[in-house]
Amino acid sequence: MHIAILTLDGFNELDSLIALGLLNRVKRPGWRVSLTCPTPQVTSMNGVTLQAQATLAEAADADAVLVGSGIKTRDYAADADFLTGLHLDPARQLIGAQCSGTLLLARLGLLDGVPACTDLITKPWVEEAGVRIVEQPLYARGNLATAGGCMASVYLAAWTIARLADLDAAAAALHYVAPVGEKGGYVEHALAVIEPYL
Repeated sequence: MHIAILTLDGFNELDSLIALGLLNRVKRPGWRVSLTCPTPQVTSMNGVTLQAQATLAEAADADAVLVGSGIKTRDYAADADFLTGLHLDPARQLIGAQCSGTLLLARLGLLDGVPACTDLITKPWVEEAGVRIVEQPLYARGNLATAGGCMASVYLAAWTIARLADLDAAAAALHYVAPVGEKGGYVEHALAVIEPYL
């Protein structure tokens, strides 16, 4: 089971790395999570440079692809060559997007008729692409999910775990990362956000 976290130059660390950390709490045979990048290295919006763990070609074969956001997403969304190289298929993959990553899904035509979540900065661009925005942290339909707000990356990752493993695995991962003294309420709230979309 391969989950590719699409991480582009100018990426938001919270989107990619929270998902990476939470998804890697699942310890099952064959479970693999990778930062998937268009280049061997990418540098975040705050100057953190990461090595790619997988290529865009590998994302095409992944069981799930989560598209992170960043300050250059709008440039990527306007790059026809980049979009042509992204081969995502919601018929056979779980596909999720975080904040401005939603714009990439919109430009790929994956959100036709599907409401979506995004951040406040990206909202007008996604609406311009013809997608209706819902004011909530997570929305999913079938194999497509979108999340809005950096910390909603927890919900997107938990939804992915619940869909690819099970709800108990999602609850266990959430419990592991939840603040001490707040674990029960934190897990209960997060599960209440994702359960309507399972």
